[in-house]
Amino acid sequence: MTTLSALLSSRQASGCCSRLWRARHPPSLVHSRSASVAEPSTRKGDEEQLWEAAGNLPFSRAKTGAFFQERAILKNPFQEDALLRSYLRRHLPEEAVFSDLHEFGERVAKEVDKWGRECEVTPPRLVHFDPWGRRVDHIETSHAWKRMKDLSAQEGLVGIGYERLFGEWSRVYQMSKLYIFAPSSGLYTCPLAMTDGAAKVIQETGEIHADTGRTCKRHTDHCWSGAGIEPRIPRPRSLGVSWPVEEAYRRLTTRQPERFWTSGQWMTERQGGSDVASGTETIAVPQADGSYKLHGFKWFTSATDADMTLTLARVQVKTGATTPGSKGLSLFYAEVSRDEDGTLRGIEVQRLKDKLGTRQMPTAELLLDGLPAHRLSEEGRGVASIANMLTITRIHNSISAAAAMRRVVQLARDYATRRTAFGKLLKDHPLHMQTLARMEVEARGAFLLVMDVCRLLGREESGAATELDTHLLRLLTPVVKLYTGKQAVAVVSEGLESFGGQGYIEDTGLPGILRDAQVLSIWEGTTNVLSLDVLRCVARSAGSVLHAYFTHTKSLLSGASSVSSLAPAVKAVDVALAELEEFVQTAATRPPSYLELAARDLAYSLARIYTGALLIDHACWEGASPADTYAALRITQKLLDGFLPAANMQWQSGVWINSLGGGGAHEEGKD
Repeated sequence: MTTLSALLSSRQASGCCSRLWRARHPPSLVHSRSASVAEPSTRKGDEEQLWEAAGNLPFSRAKTGAFFQERAILKNPFQEDALLRSYLRRHLPEEAVFSDLHEFGERVAKEVDKWGRECEVTPPRLVHFDPWGRRVDHIETSHAWKRMKDLSAQEGLVGIGYERLFGEWSRVYQMSKLYIFAPSSGLYTCPLAMTDGAAKVIQETGEIHADTGRTCKRHTDHCWSGAGIEPRIPRPRSLGVSWPVEEAYRRLTTRQPERFWTSGQWMTERQGGSDVASGTETIAVPQADGSYKLHGFKWFTSATDADMTLTLARVQVKTGATTPGSKGLSLFYAEVSRDEDGTLRGIEVQRLKDKLGTRQMPTAELLLDGLPAHRLSEEGRGVASIANMLTITRIHNSISAAAAMRRVVQLARDYATRRTAFGKLLKDHPLHMQTLARMEVEARGAFLLVMDVCRLLGREESGAATELDTHLLRLLTPVVKLYTGKQAVAVVSEGLESFGGQGYIEDTGLPGILRDAQVLSIWEGTTNVLSLDVLRCVARSAGSVLHAYFTHTKSLLSGASSVSSLAPAVKAVDVALAELEEFVQTAATRPPSYLELAARDLAYSLARIYTGALLIDHACWEGASPADTYAALRITQKLLDGFLPAANMQWQSGVWINSLGGGGAHEEGKD
């Protein structure tokens, strides 16, 4: 025994005896300033010093106790998403796709997610002047934000949709990749949405065709830019689009990081957001060479560090007059560039917006003062020309909403295996797992809803769409966007609650998911604006879009007619569908104000019924899992209040809870 050990043992023993003596004879308080008398409040006792020396005080000074809660771990989001994998196995069972998504999922979990966090904690800042007083208007972004741009090009996050290597399923492949990427992207999915939308507009306006360039029917190794070969991208014909715009299209869709461009979308002005017809004051002054110079003030420009933009303006005639209303709006392309002295050409950045969320991305107010531009649309056809762009950006918005739901469910599920409360892990508390199961069902429904719109877009772009497909795409795009935007806020909020107080702490990164989700019901049309868009869609098609909706929804149910376990769900959707048809017929006999007041409820009903039909359809295919059946039964219960007793749903059944709680490969066992 060492001297120190002996000393500690001796003092511990004497300390024990002294404690016993003091217990019987408590010391009297001595109110004396004499140095020879100890004051308990100002001088440590022998025992306390002894315990400190032995290191036995758990909360002394820098020591904070022995327990530290394990954090939730982000695992490969592709491998953790059983529904995504089963959906692709059913519709796009290509080894190249699965391999790419698996590898990308690994990169997202191990590398990209950290970049996204860096974008959050290092927001952009605006530098108006250089050290010598020259106006420069530099928007400085984080290194991670710049890496996101290179990654987006390399991974083909825009390009996949234009390479068309998988025909009508190319958009599903592209959006599946964005679905994995979005929650870790540091909001880089926003500039990608606008980039995709700009490419789509140029493609349509410039009569892009797909029969030029090298043919590549399948996604083989030599198709990748990594092999030094640019994948086949449909090119603009020389007729109908100027060279600068053609070059922009190539840059928007390339996989080469050094050439890749992103696009802005500068539509919103001081007078309004969605009401661009009356809210656009920007004018376009014709130039001798056929180009234009733009003058105006853009109130809300997202991803302001983009390389180019599309924007609306009114062409000014020689007298200075412009045409009011939507008939006076034309669509323009403008490159964001600088003069030799570093000054922005025709742009002044007034300030960056201070936003609730999406802080990772620069959003600014811009003064356009002679910005060089090229007119893309026919004069006065600007609003019509951005319709394709809105379809794309709304689908991207919906993908981000579904992805946010999936991510928070994945993290909450992992956390439930690590957090102990009241003597057992969260995963062993039935009520907690029921809550996660309900979140899972919402996330599954949103995923299938969004992917079906991606499927319809792919069919339209590949020339495979029927008239029914076209009608469905037009109707469902605003429906899916408005519904998933609302869903995301609710599900993510519930997800944060599942972490308790930690869900409210910024360091965890969880509050940012909720803040960013809030914008999804606002961008690209608020819930009410899109609900009214649904009514316009019905009116302009003379009801054809609704006929297509009812026809296709019934066809989705037909495959489940012989599956007894799904009979309650099928009946619920059938009844809800009949009630919806009855409502539509009644509304047709009422004044327009009747349907306008009901527009929001109509849109929600369209979304919920269609989601139920998609869940049923997926649950009856041969590769379906018990979780697919549970989700179909659970979500369709909402369609008929009281029709399916809670007991029949087996909400707390271990079978259903375990199948939903696992989420990974063990749910299917077929990978």
